[in-house]
Amino acid sequence: MSTLSDLYQTDFHAWTLKAAELIRQHRFDEVNTDDLAEELDSMGKKERNEIANRLVVLLAHLLKWQFQPAYRSTRWRSSIIEQRKQIQRQIQSSPSVKPYVPEAVEDAYPDAVDIAARETLLSPERFPQACPYAIDRILDFDFYPSEL
Repeated sequence: MSTLSDLYQTDFHAWTLKAAELIRQHRFDEVNTDDLAEELDSMGKKERNEIANRLVVLLAHLLKWQFQPAYRSTRWRSSIIEQRKQIQRQIQSSPSVKPYVPEAVEDAYPDAVDIAARETLLSPERFPQACPYAIDRILDFDFYPSEL
């Protein structure tokens, strides 16, 4: 039988099951706290990454909405609504990620520009260098940027 540390390296799923079992049995001395701490950190990062990923899609659609008004579609609108709902749900289930949203917008914006440029065939230079939308507007279900 592999030690818990070996399992962590070779079979993550088996490690999670075994570590959870040991914790439930209060056998804390058998749990590698470094591995556990690493995974808890990773879980927190996944929460923030989920918001950033949703923001990339949302911002790309907002940019396309603004910079290619002739191509606006219910699909774009649906995606905008869905991303806002998912971000809102993420913030409601983990309120501590809300202060991260401004940083996530800043991190997501270059990727959003890249996607918008590729999908619209517009030059990336056509889009603002920094995100032109305030956070409260980005998350506002009634906000759709107007034409230039």
